[in-house]
Formats: sequence, structure tokens, C-alpha cells
Amino acid sequence: MENVKIGIPGLDELLIGGIPKGHIVSVLGSPGTGKSTLALQFTYEGLKSGDNCIYLSLEESEEDITKTAEMFGWHIQPYIDNGTLNLIRLSALNIKSTIDRVENDLPRLFKNSQRLTIDPITLYEMIYESEAERRESIFNFAKNIKETGITTLLVSEANNENQFESKYGNIDYISDGIILLRRIRQQNLRLVTMVIEVSKMRRVDHSKEIRPYNITRNGMVVHSAEVF
Repeated sequence: MENVKIGIPGLDELLIGGIPKGHIVSVLGSPGTGKSTLALQFTYEGLKSGDNCIYLSLEESEEDITKTAEMFGWHIQPYIDNGTLNLIRLSALNIKSTIDRVENDLPRLFKNSQRLTIDPITLYEMIYESEAERRESIFNFAKNIKETGITTLLVSEANNENQFESKYGNIDYISDGIILLRRIRQQNLRLVTMVIEVSKMRRVDHSKEIRPYNITRNGMVVHSAEVF
């Protein structure tokens, strides 16, 4: 089984080498926990390794994503210029028609690409009014992605009432793996620790331990030697 490294110190160790190639993995967390940083780090690791990558953004512009990457020392503009990184901004004003176009273009978009990031998938789910339509659409979308064999990272908001589930609950079932990012407030109520947990990863005997992490000037770092 071939593994795809995320490129985050400590996290690849928890996964015993990385994500199995072709997996769909969801990153769940509340705002400010570093979900987009993890996703961008995963993409940059792929670019450095020679992978062709697709980054679908439903919130930030190409300029904003490029600036964020530069803050961590990740120079992605050359990869955009040479076509190695396909950075696609989906319009939130007409997201339904934009997503329909992307779904129709999946075979062409994913041809010769190894990594896909969708940040955030939550907006994709929000366009459907009924739960049945939302569930059917996300399951079909995941099926189409799986058929391409591309390794995929989905960024999703956690449920407000249950941090261990995605906002609508559908992503949890279509994902081969789930990585949870959470804040834990210490007993004195003054200190907050951010922790990461791999709650699910098919075909990987991953670590079940909860580990603290930080967002540094070089990106996310998981402290694999520390158990929370």
C-alpha cells in the first residue's frame, strides 16, 4: 500500500507514514483550529514531491491563498505558473452552477493530478435545502472522486454541538479517514491547548492517541512525543 505524506511533522508519524493513496480524508474543526493551514501544507508537500495538485477554494481568492502560503515560507506561485498547481476559486454567489461545472469537468480536471483539496466542503453542502438531496449529492460527488484515484483532503466545520462530527454528518460516512482538530480549555480556564486526533483511517493501524499541536511560522507541528 502506497502512502501519501501530509508533510506535517508528527502527524505523518501518527498515521504510520501518511494517508493511503486514493483515500478521501476529512479534516474537522471549529474556526481558528488550523484546518486550512493543514490543507495548504498537504498541498505544498505534494508540490515539493512532484505531484500535480488541485486546490478548490470556496472562500478565499487565489491572491489570498498565495499570501497565506508565503507567510509560512511556501512559495506556490511558481507551481501555479507552470501548471503543477491548479488553484480554482468557486464563486459563493452562484456556487450551485459553479459546482455543477466542476463536477462535469472532473475527468478533465483530475487527469494527471495526484492530490485534491476542497476548502471548505461545508459550503458545498449548504446549497441543498433538504437533507436527502444533500446526502445524495455528497455521496455521488465522493463516488466520482474515488473513481479518479486522486488522494483528497476535505476541510469541514465541526458540528457546534459535537466537535467529533462534521456540521451535517454526511462527510463522516463518505470519508476513508477523519482528522479532528479541537481546542481544550485547561482547568484554570485561562489556557487553551489545541489537540489533534486521527479518529478514523481505513487500512491504517494509526495511533489512537490525542496529541497537542501548534501553528508555527513554518506551518503546523504536531508534538508526537507528547500525549495529552
